[in-house]
Amino acid sequence: MATSTHEILEARNLSKTFGERRVVADLSLELREGEILGLLGPNGAGKTTTVQMLLGILTPSSGEISYFGKSFSEHRSEILEHVGFSSSYVNLPWTLTVWECLTFISYLYAIPRRRERVSIVTTLFNLEKLLRQQLVELSSGQLTRVNLAKAFLNDPKILLLDEPTASLDVDVAASIRELLLERQREAHMSVLLTSHNMAEVEELCDRVVFLHEGRIIADDTPENLARSIEITHVELRISEGLERVTAYCAQHNLPYQLQQRSITIDIHEKRIPSLLRDLTEANVAYDEISIEKPTLEDFFLQTLRARPPEDT
Repeated sequence: MATSTHEILEARNLSKTFGERRVVADLSLELREGEILGLLGPNGAGKTTTVQMLLGILTPSSGEISYFGKSFSEHRSEILEHVGFSSSYVNLPWTLTVWECLTFISYLYAIPRRRERVSIVTTLFNLEKLLRQQLVELSSGQLTRVNLAKAFLNDPKILLLDEPTASLDVDVAASIRELLLERQREAHMSVLLTSHNMAEVEELCDRVVFLHEGRIIADDTPENLARSIEITHVELRISEGLERVTAYCAQHNLPYQLQQRSITIDIHEKRIPSLLRDLTEANVAYDEISIEKPTLEDFFLQTLRARPPEDT
């Protein structure tokens, strides 16, 4: 978890429009020292545009950004020495080898013992066997690892990550998450990340900011956001009376999903005892039951259903 409340990145009243289209509207957020902050929202919510403004790739239509208490517009070069960035959607120079690419990018920063630092990050991201390969030859997962290694070259105080584990195998993604948590603990590194992997966000993030139509509509811990959803998931493996269960759900307007003899019912937690009592009275037999508390994904989905797209 975050170790300090000291804010090292602040955005105040950021807005961005392209022609008549407003992508980000009056957005304010802060990233604290040692914190991992998730920036979530559906496609088109303004996540990538926000990150690009924080990096100086895009100029805000209005608003201010500061890092370490300094204005980003006035101290951009100094600030970016301490900021790392990785995105699964950014292309690297295809004809360079992995070693050439990382070495070349390292010259963007004042890195002491440059060759040693490149070796350290290639080891961190298990790239040793790929160093002589051209980027064009790599798989999408390998390219994601190169992008992450690039972001660590300057040993940053702040990492901005856009879908950091996209295209990675499950075991590699897990190792990346462990590395991020390790750097957070040991170096108090701060991370702002976007991700569509809700389980990953719940595991990594101290706090989540949820964007919709370019505006912040929620800012809280993953646990509190999930807890705000009152619907739980009750899964039953039915040995007798499956049709009676589905009829009951239809009669009581309970959403459900079927998978062979298992049924998952979405229901308010307080109604679970009456559900089980009613099924027993209907001579429904089940040999397994599991009750799953609401998750961040439940919050995500319910929030989207409750907020139809605005007219543009």
